[in-house]
Amino acid sequence: MQFLHAAPRFLFFTGKGGVGKTSIACASALTLAARGKRVLLVSTDPASNVGQVFGIRIGNQITPVPAVPRLSALEIDPPGAAQAYRERIIGPARGVLADEVVRSMEEQLSGACTTEIAAFDEFTALLVDSELTRDYDHILFDTAPTGHTIRLLQLPGAWNDFLQAGQGDASCLGPLAGLDKQREQYAAAVAALADPQRTRLILVARAQAATLREVARTHEELAAIGLGQQHLVINGVLPATETADDPLAAAVQRREQAAIAAMPEPLRDLPCEQIPLKAFDLVGLDALRQLLDSTSPGTSQTLPAEPALQAPSLAELVDEIAANGHGLVMLMGKGGVGKTTLAAAVAVELASRGLPVHLTTTDPAAHLSETLNGSLENLRVSRIDPHAATEAYRAQVMASKGAKLDEAGRALLAEDLRSPCTEEIAVFQAFSRAIREAGRQFVVMDTAPTGHTLLLLDATGAYHREIARQMSDSHLRFSTPMMQLQDPQQTKVLLVTLAETTPVLEAAGLQNDLRRAGIEPWAWVINNSLAAARPRSALLRQRAHNELKEIHSVASQHARRYALVPLLTEEPVGVERLRALSRSQD
Repeated sequence: MQFLHAAPRFLFFTGKGGVGKTSIACASALTLAARGKRVLLVSTDPASNVGQVFGIRIGNQITPVPAVPRLSALEIDPPGAAQAYRERIIGPARGVLADEVVRSMEEQLSGACTTEIAAFDEFTALLVDSELTRDYDHILFDTAPTGHTIRLLQLPGAWNDFLQAGQGDASCLGPLAGLDKQREQYAAAVAALADPQRTRLILVARAQAATLREVARTHEELAAIGLGQQHLVINGVLPATETADDPLAAAVQRREQAAIAAMPEPLRDLPCEQIPLKAFDLVGLDALRQLLDSTSPGTSQTLPAEPALQAPSLAELVDEIAANGHGLVMLMGKGGVGKTTLAAAVAVELASRGLPVHLTTTDPAAHLSETLNGSLENLRVSRIDPHAATEAYRAQVMASKGAKLDEAGRALLAEDLRSPCTEEIAVFQAFSRAIREAGRQFVVMDTAPTGHTLLLLDATGAYHREIARQMSDSHLRFSTPMMQLQDPQQTKVLLVTLAETTPVLEAAGLQNDLRRAGIEPWAWVINNSLAAARPRSALLRQRAHNELKEIHSVASQHARRYALVPLLTEEPVGVERLRALSRSQD
């Protein structure tokens, strides 16, 4: 594999959710370890599944992988990192400062901003020479989906610039007090990321037009902050040998080759490799070792065609959703399972019934307009853009709080609002406004991949707890965004997955996380099912056969209600194809 030739110390695997970053990162770690190198594999994804891939429990401590000599792994756990970070700052104050001061510090450090800073603090520690990383020849980072990763890789420079400006006592007083002690660490992280002799980015994509467009944007954004050493890997490409006598396989192969041929110009000069689609799930060491092996056979056996599955369609779920006349519909799940497409399909189906619908997204990397590729009566489309939301929030604060300050005070407030924490607050406010709209119309929300969404819900929960504390003695009725999310009459959460082991396990984990927050998922949607599409290709039939166990587990163990959406011959782009998608099981 060319992207592993003369590999530098730091390798980052990034790209849109669901393209196979984790599998390729794990397979690369095995390859380098087999060459005699000492390797540390790190997941920076808040919804990491590296442990599931290897079949072991990893967590927030460097853990040797028992079956692989010279390989260790680490999953940066944002809540755990935040707890340790808070204790480092607050611990020395206990018994020294007054109790009310300590409680104030605890409140100040309870939000999503602190969680992000703490995880980021652990990330940068791995990029500098220290006892923690001294023993490793290579450190591989399996990153969160694109939008989250771009923010993570921009943060060393953002925080470094902010601290160099001397802003250490603003609204994020507690976090910044801790960050200020790490100036040298962040400066060293910036230098490591920008050094092509030390850092290489592997942009992972699928042979899909939308995915390649996003990778092109990622390439340019990361190159703009100095990360110029990049390779492109196109994963899961269907071999041409599988297309004979199978219209579905032939359509998929034509679609993929057309997307590769029309690859955006910025990607054409990058070193590029293609990894063929495999018939097996990429779980376990044997499967991972075959992933990067071009001589590995595609299928293990010839299987008979499976009978058509009898399962509810997406339109049947929409029938129940539409009965209320308004409400919030949130689609959640692992990156790459098709949340954006299904959110658009649900919104189009509701609007086609004459119901007013606002379709929006919290995913920094989502492109709803490209999926819709047109307009429809009763349907309004928007995006919670972090940059736009942050600028609007800064303008609002300057116009309100700033109006009461003198020139020096306004200057200090403006500097405070340049803190990277400001974005978290601004996005939460935009999220809350969208939720409120659901009281009078349908709001269909395409969310960011799992980990990023959980951080947003963490901010929602922190806001709810603060409001509840403030209102505890007033005996007045109040409502918060979290209360609306917890009310099944107002909010319906649809968990989107694929009929594969890792996406189903992650969706089940997300369901447990939501339940702990008092949010009960309303339904599951199994997307892009080959078992429902009945392919003829031996490779696709093998994958369809593998799906049956996962479909059964969703239907019998996890979901109160579910829908099955088959893989279609034509890519579901445009209003008419989206309607066909929702009704494809009728």
